[in-house]
Amino acid sequence: MVVDAHHHLWDPAHRKYPWMGDDLASIRRRFDAGDLKPLLDANGIDRTVVVQTVSSLEETREFLEAAAENEFIAGVVGWVDLTDRSVAKTLAGLRRSEGGSFLVGIRHQVHDEPDPTWLLREDVQHGIAAVGEAGLAYDVLVRTRELPAALKTVKRHPQIRFVIDHAAKPRIAAGAWDSAWEEALAPLSELPNVTCKVSGLFTEADWKSWKAEHVEPYVRRVIDWFGADRCMFGSDWPVSLLAASYKQVVTTMRDLVANDDQIMGGTAAKVYGLS
Repeated sequence: MVVDAHHHLWDPAHRKYPWMGDDLASIRRRFDAGDLKPLLDANGIDRTVVVQTVSSLEETREFLEAAAENEFIAGVVGWVDLTDRSVAKTLAGLRRSEGGSFLVGIRHQVHDEPDPTWLLREDVQHGIAAVGEAGLAYDVLVRTRELPAALKTVKRHPQIRFVIDHAAKPRIAAGAWDSAWEEALAPLSELPNVTCKVSGLFTEADWKSWKAEHVEPYVRRVIDWFGADRCMFGSDWPVSLLAASYKQVVTTMRDLVANDDQIMGGTAAKVYGLS
């Protein structure tokens, strides 16, 4: 089973996306499951995981409904308010809702929080514990700045499956090797309950002039650290369209990871419990 373990769906006419500024005008339009299905068929992708884009329970419910209606969506990484003391009840309610069985993980856009130690707040830690108790994975959306807090969080919850999104967004476009990223992410690879997505890297490179050789050293380093059985492919579509077509993303990543079965599907199926 080949799995795109990270993509999005959205409709700016339906809700606001605070992060979608003028520099993202080219993708500020509706992208739905009907837009994605032909791309999956054309590129040999069997199943996908759709991931939250805003702090909205309504969006999560919509994604669960979309999973129930579209066979190719095998899992949903949604959002809940981790600071809410009743987060366990919220998670249980989502599981009972239409498509609730497709809920496989939770994510919050941590790198947009002003406080780099936001993850370490007592209420957030309580919320993350509830995610683990519900049997769900927690997707960690951070950059280098937040990685120290992510490391402490993972160590506090060894029973939870954590997934680092977009390899923690190394600064590929800067040109020089991102040594700060390397130093901060490497310790997380030593913890067995952490998986890393090799996703979203083309938009961390220069959107107009990237080449495979710009991304390859970061992909290599992540695989060397985590191993293929703790790495998973994700397209980050349609954000990825800022830099590359869906076909370019899939074919380039297949080349960079030598079309490894674990990276291209096995790891996602295991970590997210995809059927």
